[in-house]
Amino acid sequence: MRFPSKASLVAGLAMGISVFAVAAYASEPTTPPEPAPLPAQGKIKYVSRDSILEFKALPEYHEPDWVTEKYVKAGKLPPVKDRLPKEPMVYKTENMPNGVGVYGDVLRHVIGGRPEGWNYGAGQTQGWGGIDIALSECLTRTAPLFQVEAKDTEPLPNLAKSWEWSPDGHKLTMHLIEGSKWSDGAPFNSDDVMFYWEDEVLDHNVSPLNGATQETFGAGTTLKKIDDYTVEWTFKEAFPRQYLFAMAYGTFCPGPSHILKPQHPKYSKNTYDQFKNAFPPEFMNMPVMGAWVPVSYRPDDIIVMRRNPYYWKVDEKGNQLPYLNEMQYKLSTWADRDVQAVAGSADMSNLEQPENFVASLKRAAEPSAPARLAFGPRLIGYNLMMNFSANGWGDPDERGQAIRNLNRDEHFRKAVTMALDRKAIGDSLVKGPFTAIYPGGLSSGTSFYDRKSTVYYPYDLKGAKAELEKAGLKDTDGDGFVNFPAGTAGGKDVEIVLLVNNDYVTDKSLAEGVVGQMEKLGLRVIINALDGPKRDDAHYSGRFDWLVRRNTTEMASVVQNTEQLAAVGPRTSWNHRAGKDGQLDLMPFEKDLADIVSKFITSQDQNERVELMKKFQKVSTENINMVGLTEYPGALIINKRFSNIPEGTPIFMFNWAEDSIIRERVFVAADKQQKYELFANTLPGKPGEKGPPN
Repeated sequence: MRFPSKASLVAGLAMGISVFAVAAYASEPTTPPEPAPLPAQGKIKYVSRDSILEFKALPEYHEPDWVTEKYVKAGKLPPVKDRLPKEPMVYKTENMPNGVGVYGDVLRHVIGGRPEGWNYGAGQTQGWGGIDIALSECLTRTAPLFQVEAKDTEPLPNLAKSWEWSPDGHKLTMHLIEGSKWSDGAPFNSDDVMFYWEDEVLDHNVSPLNGATQETFGAGTTLKKIDDYTVEWTFKEAFPRQYLFAMAYGTFCPGPSHILKPQHPKYSKNTYDQFKNAFPPEFMNMPVMGAWVPVSYRPDDIIVMRRNPYYWKVDEKGNQLPYLNEMQYKLSTWADRDVQAVAGSADMSNLEQPENFVASLKRAAEPSAPARLAFGPRLIGYNLMMNFSANGWGDPDERGQAIRNLNRDEHFRKAVTMALDRKAIGDSLVKGPFTAIYPGGLSSGTSFYDRKSTVYYPYDLKGAKAELEKAGLKDTDGDGFVNFPAGTAGGKDVEIVLLVNNDYVTDKSLAEGVVGQMEKLGLRVIINALDGPKRDDAHYSGRFDWLVRRNTTEMASVVQNTEQLAAVGPRTSWNHRAGKDGQLDLMPFEKDLADIVSKFITSQDQNERVELMKKFQKVSTENINMVGLTEYPGALIINKRFSNIPEGTPIFMFNWAEDSIIRERVFVAADKQQKYELFANTLPGKPGEKGPPN
């Protein structure tokens, strides 16, 4: 597929201003326009939370015949009943769209990321695209909750099979699955949970991949081991059920402490860098609690994962999951993922790059199409985030400090948001009724969104320039760009560095659109496009002026990672973290947002929570806490041979679709199975073994 060049994109944005700009030429804030009706949208069938799973012992258990013949009878593995926990997780048949499945076949993924290694808890990416979700299991699980009504949306149990609150609500006792094992047969227990908490989350020299910190679970929160299968949380707040959502993917997913602990600097002579990089992509058979284990890796080619023989979940007939024997991840590009899924040479894609929407829809509509496609709600939104920290986060130089001071100026933020023609930005990505005007704040697809509480500053270039003057910025040298005031950054042109994820075409296209429109305003914006890991490092360490960021779970579900909506702690906000002194220099509206979010987290009243999010939306959008760019729906592309795919699955809500469809219970009917397995009839080997499995 051909993507627009920077020149053509900027030209298109300039042309796209026309009619819409005339209609919206006013600086008075209003509500955003109603988005166009969405075609090809799947309908979600809502179920009760209790209908999805339970924990119980069954009379008998089963596994693929080849596992029994090749491994159990040969004495290489214990019988399946001895590999399962005392009470395994049982998926209920009533919640399976196509019922109990059969063993066999492969799910072929294509991803644009590249793995750094397998030390997820120390901040290494496995390449995204569902790899980490296949490897990691967390205390709770939220992704399948898209099919549960809002009144019933408490997280599902997972590694923590149950929990109860103390009478005063300050203590939470969690019971772990008893007798479960890592993929190498080592026991999973409280020691793994405590290592993750004490030596990764609380260790400021370690950064778990999704940015988990102590503040993620509430300032002052403690966790202690009661026994091998029981841990106890202590919170300052009473009944903070919100933190149960933060214990799901990917903020509380313990790693194998029996492998990780010997490499940690606290227990060895390693540096923190050596700990982080102790398990590179070439380290095969890394112990996991997930359904599949990495067994083969070829750089820039493929990652292959095979079924976990100790996986702790079954169906109601006692069949050990997963049904699928193998996962494949071809290392290509994110755009290629869509192309191959539509063509049938890959099996699944989260269609999130709007440049591919039209072609994918046309192909999926053909009777011979190998894949089916369904759009979900508009939950993919992009924001322009400004670095609000003025007291040292990221060690800015004189120019960077001056930009942060501008970012904190209300007139400057108004100038930026009013200078953006969002209709043109959306149309530059895809024509048709896909993109919508997005001022910022909560995604319009979430149940907490309230349009009347959303403040929108329409496109008004003349008004934007007037706001820029109020911020003290004028073009003093006549080159078309405004200058810093005399005595600030040498009075030079205001030059802003925009951090962008280089892995995604959409991110770069949006950044180029911002550059073109800011040039008309008189701001010089320079793109700093970095590959995912380097971009994340620059972001988390505060080395940016502005940042193009795609919305994450807190914007889509609200109830998950809610603390990231505001600076409720030194390290919770995406664009405002504490300086070297550990202090936050919050603006008044930021304090209001933090107060609202804190109240939301601890509230037990659903109606109050709804009203709090209305207030959050108003304060956030009125003060331009973030500058919205555009939002649009995603579509799930899945090969037609797969069964147990819930109707209306969004590609992103509580988590990505790879988790939402519950891949461990996805299967292919016997008469539709293909011979795609690269390592048929094999299981993972010992941790660190090289080459294909035995």
